[in-house]
Amino acid sequence: MNLDHLSPPVRLTEGVAKGSSSIGDMFERRVAASPHRRAWRAKQAGGWRESTWREVRDQAAAVASWLCARGLELGDTVLVVGSTRSQWYLCDLGGQLGGLVTVGAYPTLSVEQLGYVIEHSDAKVVFAEGAKEVAAVREVAARCPKLQCIVVWEPDGIEPGHAPGHEPGYEVVPFSEVLKAAVDEDELRRRREAIEPDHVAIVVYTSGTTGPPKGAMLTQANLLAFLSGGVGVEFDEDDENLSFLPMAHVAERIAGFYMRVNVGISTALASSVPAVLEEIKEVRPTLFGAVPRIFEKAYDRIQAQVDQAPPMRQKVFRWAEGVGLAVVDRWQRGEPVRLSLRLQYRLADRLVFSKIREVFGGRVRMFVTGAAPIPSQVLRFFWALGFPVFEAYGQTEATVITHVNRPGSTRLGSVGRALSFIEHRLADDGEVLVRGPLVFRGYHKNDDATREAIDDDGWLHTGDIGRIDDDGYLYIVDRKKHIIITAGGKNITPANIENEVKAQDPIISQVHAHGDRRPYVSAMVTLSPTDALDWAQGKGMIGADEVTRMKAELLANPLSRPEGLDELLAEVGRRPEIRDRVLAAVRRANAKLSQVEKVKRVMVLERELSIEEDEITPTLKVKRKNIEKGFAERFDRLYAEDGYGLTVEGKG
Repeated sequence: MNLDHLSPPVRLTEGVAKGSSSIGDMFERRVAASPHRRAWRAKQAGGWRESTWREVRDQAAAVASWLCARGLELGDTVLVVGSTRSQWYLCDLGGQLGGLVTVGAYPTLSVEQLGYVIEHSDAKVVFAEGAKEVAAVREVAARCPKLQCIVVWEPDGIEPGHAPGHEPGYEVVPFSEVLKAAVDEDELRRRREAIEPDHVAIVVYTSGTTGPPKGAMLTQANLLAFLSGGVGVEFDEDDENLSFLPMAHVAERIAGFYMRVNVGISTALASSVPAVLEEIKEVRPTLFGAVPRIFEKAYDRIQAQVDQAPPMRQKVFRWAEGVGLAVVDRWQRGEPVRLSLRLQYRLADRLVFSKIREVFGGRVRMFVTGAAPIPSQVLRFFWALGFPVFEAYGQTEATVITHVNRPGSTRLGSVGRALSFIEHRLADDGEVLVRGPLVFRGYHKNDDATREAIDDDGWLHTGDIGRIDDDGYLYIVDRKKHIIITAGGKNITPANIENEVKAQDPIISQVHAHGDRRPYVSAMVTLSPTDALDWAQGKGMIGADEVTRMKAELLANPLSRPEGLDELLAEVGRRPEIRDRVLAAVRRANAKLSQVEKVKRVMVLERELSIEEDEITPTLKVKRKNIEKGFAERFDRLYAEDGYGLTVEGKG
């Protein structure tokens, strides 16, 4: 029995990237190949409205012609800030048809961060979602001299024309007006023919975990090499996914959107993040991508619900879980699954696993995750349920993906093998190096950083420490700059410690291991808002209405901080029962760690880490450098004051 059967044979769709000269040209070829097939569908008035590739082309060409008519030349920059929706796609495609550089910005960026990206990218036109985004752009417009226009998707309450109180250097235009522009086919053809492979197509600003965001320039050749080379995954012509991840991220932009244009498959656009759980049942997608934290939270939620279920249901679930894990482990060892275990698995699937899969519509044949490590027990659990979760690895500077697990070639815990057209090796210190057509052109306006990233032989220094097994599977150990060197000279990988502690109790949301030049390791722990809310409600600390309100806000935006949540987390974190749970979790983790890795002191932060304080990125990555700097005094106290924080075990 091989769990790769969970990804059944498909009718391979033919991509159009091969032979294309640019992303705009690839889009034109897609429209010509399947003009009447569905490109995407979106919720309108309670129903799903479909758009064909031909309809999309008509609108994108109008956007491109409008931009050309405003005087934007080949290679000029436009920026898009807003949630993932059809307008985002049209603005991106319009920019590409016009031979422009398109840049995405997260709608969660602070005004200061957004201003930095607009100014640094030299954006001439900003496409903005609504009043909130327009207000943010207006606030920083004075320092963006190249800005000519803000185009707003939802103009309700926004005065068009030149903004009052500002120099008449830019104006605000409704997107509906842009879509009315006459299409200039001759100009679009001229521009398409003028685009060269080494022209920059998109600039993607990194999350900035080690400083200000850097704009990675990806060329037409970079993008087409990835799209035409393939990732070893076959797409069915009737495949569909549910889109809700931010288009500002390189994964959703390239591996998601551009790949769908290449192979011609459809997507359904979630009407909002809170609506995902309901709409996934309507859409019944076959493909699904998410960051590891989503799977971790789902795992924690399932386990918590099982723990609260009646004893008999708990017993059935734990039996099924054990059967599924046994099958997964035998599959990974390359051992056959005996008949009795096969029969047990079929029963477990009928009684338990199939019901959980229905939460995702019941048709998902492939999950893809990346951007951060996913705990082993979470990964094994989802495979046991019949959810094939394939880990991939890459970075913005290498055009999204360089390594991937795939059907027929999966090793859990690894990030897979290198793509066939990519070279990889480890430097003497274990850093992962990659070389090939996916390596980016460099950082916009930052030659020093470019030289630091790409050496004279063309190797991209990823900054990740890894190991490669005898079969070519890559395992990521940690970030190079994250290695802790204790006062005793021991090298420690903090990610190992953090993942082990987080895995012990769902009440723990984030863990930051600290110990560079210290005598031992300490840790800062934050509490999971949703689990803390459930616990507090059970103790009568908060009413059901307040819990519902805060959970709804968190579901709509996991990075939000609902009113009253920080105060509640602080109070929950002071409770002896919670502190005992945290200590117990750390002690269980310590039992699995080496002596030098063991955590000996802990502080429970009174709130979650925040994007406003520049502690996490929009993709939920912890900014280690900022944490170390921002909490330096509190870490000092952990080592200097015996009464500060929690003592896990003896120090020294």
